[in-house]
Amino acid sequence: MTRRRIYLMRHGRVAYFDQGRPLPQHDVPLTPAGREEVGSAAAVLDGIAFDRVITSDLPRTIETARIVAPEAELESWPELREIESGRLADIPEEELERTFVEAWRDVVPEEARFLGGESVGSLLDRVIPAVDRLRADTDWDVLLAVLHGGVNRAILSYALTGGRALLGNIEQAPACINVLDVGDDWVVRAVNITPTDLAHRAGRLRTMEELWTEFRPP
Repeated sequence: MTRRRIYLMRHGRVAYFDQGRPLPQHDVPLTPAGREEVGSAAAVLDGIAFDRVITSDLPRTIETARIVAPEAELESWPELREIESGRLADIPEEELERTFVEAWRDVVPEEARFLGGESVGSLLDRVIPAVDRLRADTDWDVLLAVLHGGVNRAILSYALTGGRALLGNIEQAPACINVLDVGDDWVVRAVNITPTDLAHRAGRLRTMEELWTEFRPP
């Protein structure tokens, strides 16, 4: 049996808020700390020859990929952009904290809307066919995909379950590396490798819990 290798990354750290004010989510660049995280990930992946490098069409994935694979020709797939959030101002004040911290938890229902925006079902509708197209293309052996926390959860959930699901308890730290092999089946070899903190000593918050503290500092 022949399996091909996918290195699946999340983009490096960005700032989604400025003193509690949401920034345009499509345009945020990597922070200096984010570029350092990506540099550490690039060192781990140094020497691996990628046949293809895929990003979404959002700048934070493209910037990350250019650091990790500076010589590669990037392919930007809009259908792999992050799940779209709604306007936080439209969420009732009494529901805001729960909406943040419970966004990725357990098996997330398809009808759930991320921060009042795009539904999980809509995310799966675009991500799963994109993954299937990649699997059907046999002209690559080693692929780097630099994507987003929600998208990566959808891909990892697809690999683990073989169907439509979003397993919310899979964590995806900034600039993390996941390792998957794919052929007639899937093998998930590693999840959420963080080169700057291999033992995950730095904290125990979920991504969305961290974002809540940035939006509403304690």
